[in-house]
Amino acid sequence: MTKSPDRCERYFKTLAEVARVVNSSLEPESVLSAVAEQTAWALEAKGCTLRLLDRTGGRLLPSAAFGLSKEYFRKGTVDLKHSEVDRDVLSGQTIHIKNAQSDPRFQYGEAAKKEGIATVLVTPLRVEGRSIGILRIYTAEEREFDSLAQDFLKAVADISAMAIENARLHQALKTDYEMLASYERRIFED
Repeated sequence: MTKSPDRCERYFKTLAEVARVVNSSLEPESVLSAVAEQTAWALEAKGCTLRLLDRTGGRLLPSAAFGLSKEYFRKGTVDLKHSEVDRDVLSGQTIHIKNAQSDPRFQYGEAAKKEGIATVLVTPLRVEGRSIGILRIYTAEEREFDSLAQDFLKAVADISAMAIENARLHQALKTDYEMLASYERRIFED
């Protein structure tokens, strides 16, 4: 791929749209679904997924997807014990897998083949230096991703991670407020 103005314009418009969506809602499901769709569109990819670490930090749970079948997206959690790629990504690397169907580092090679996935590009969702999940791009044909495409994906991941963290903080504050209000009502009722 060459650095055409069309591609740069697409990336810029997508970053602007992702920022707008993130800024307009604290509902993670709708925000992450929009991020997945916009990112796949910008990179002219088959699909995109976001997976978040579970509370134990040992598994990646499906959180949002675009362009993939429900069967593929719901194939199961990604167990980090069995996924070298995701362990490396969560340590801060962006990884390009040219052929997910045959690369032994990719946990679900057979499922990728059935889904028609060839290349996968994966980058971490990071907040304050810690990984909270991953962002993946899937293509139907083998493809290289140059540094501009990888930088774009990292920027989307950074914005997405901030959105997720803001939604979590908002939910925690809401829960704390509701607990405090309930406590105060009980005190004043007694």
